Amino acid sequence: MHFRAWQPALLRGPFGGAGRATAFHFAGIAIQFGVLLVLALPWIYFVPSAMWAVTVAVAVPSAALVLAGPLLTRLQRARFRDRLGVVVPAPPDLAERPGRHGIRQWLRSPQGRRQLRYHLAVGPLYALGGVLVLTLWAAGAAAASIYLWLWATPWQWSTENAGYSVRGACVTAAGVAVLHATAWLTDRLARWDTRAANVLLGPSREEELTRRVADLAESRASVVDAADAERRRIERDLHDGAQQRLVALAVNLGIARATLGHLPEEARKVIDEAHREAKAAISELNDLVRGLHPAVLEDRGLDAALSGVAARLPIPVRLSAHLERRPSPTVEAVAYFVVSEALTNVVKHAQASRADVTVEQARGTLLITIADDGVGGADPSGASGTGLAGLAKRVASVDGVFSCRSPRGGPTVITVELPCAP
Repeated sequence: MHFRAWQPALLRGPFGGAGRATAFHFAGIAIQFGVLLVLALPWIYFVPSAMWAVTVAVAVPSAALVLAGPLLTRLQRARFRDRLGVVVPAPPDLAERPGRHGIRQWLRSPQGRRQLRYHLAVGPLYALGGVLVLTLWAAGAAAASIYLWLWATPWQWSTENAGYSVRGACVTAAGVAVLHATAWLTDRLARWDTRAANVLLGPSREEELTRRVADLAESRASVVDAADAERRRIERDLHDGAQQRLVALAVNLGIARATLGHLPEEARKVIDEAHREAKAAISELNDLVRGLHPAVLEDRGLDAALSGVAARLPIPVRLSAHLERRPSPTVEAVAYFVVSEALTNVVKHAQASRADVTVEQARGTLLITIADDGVGGADPSGASGTGLAGLAKRVASVDGVFSCRSPRGGPTVITVELPCAP
């Protein structure tokens, strides 16, 4: 009972996936046959005898193969994808379309040289392995089916060759063994070819790491943009919804306080208190909205928004802004947040009498400097509660540079560099 259970697995197990791997090797042989045909084409039509003719017969097909390198790469990738289900990742765009960048630049690129090594050396080697695999499959199948061949022979041959059945059994066993060994070799050869293709046709480790870093930077930029868009949405909802309702409530309470003079004193006190609370809530909501994303920043730009921040502070602030063009909305939002929070920290912690803010744009960088004449001692790590660590993280979210110099006794100078490439 147990023998019957594992007998099919014993017979079919080594051949699982052998058909796909064999078709994979056959496709590789077909590609290399096309390469060989291109190399042999001049020798098929004529046999060159002069040295110049031999040189032309060798150089022209070789140059054609080099020019066809990207096409061969796409064919090989399609072979791995269609026959084995293996996706060989493509290296950077330079090695994929040499017509766009120039064949000379493609040949000088590491990707192009790696691909040529595969097409001219590794690929033909594995194609020879594929020929060996196909030959072994044919030989093993012929040996394993020897009794079919004996059955097809005339009966006179059987009588003249006594003991053929014993020899046929040995040949059959040898054929089955060859088929099992060929199945193992077919799978191993496909794995080795896949490994070589990933190294030579795919990106190198450095290129893969570079691509991952670029993908991470792009995804992080998308997250930052999404967060900025969400802040804008919240600002619009608060401004157009809750803020307007609070304004209407404050107006109605003011009208009630002015017109309902016959109410008892206790009721008038309640209305007065509600009116004050409504105005305080409107003021706090205005500050919250401006902290999220003020409308003036989107409508009139960074200079106007920072001017509004400086005008609301209880200490004098000298603002100097020189912008050649508007940065991206994300960079504008980060710059506004940094300046606003830094000036808030100056008012709360620095005991300063004045502050200076300078915003300059040069060579694709937005340089922001916030200085005050306070007591200094600001902790960039944020351990003292100044919130500078949060500013540094916000700046780092757009690949900016944040630095703070704040010795004891002052002054405190915060410098921020933000990339603002168009």
